[in-house]
Amino acid sequence: MNNYAKRWLVLTALCTTSCGRAPSFDILGSFFPAWMVCLISGLVLTVLARWLLLRLHIELAIPVLTYPSLAALFTLALWLAFFR
Repeated sequence: MNNYAKRWLVLTALCTTSCGRAPSFDILGSFFPAWMVCLISGLVLTVLARWLLLRLHIELAIPVLTYPSLAALFTLALWLAFFR
């Protein structure tokens, strides 16, 4: 094994190690990962957005793309807001 390969192996090992513990929440004695909490909150916000759009009589051109996009937007926005 040459010197270049050894350096590459050490660099790869350093880049794949973890930096700390994963963020999690204690909900009723069970730990849930933070991404799952953000995903559930994003889905709830999407349902509320759908209810608001229906209440205001706003029709969407392509709801098949709109609602998953809203869910992703809300989920990632919550993740960035709380776990930056």
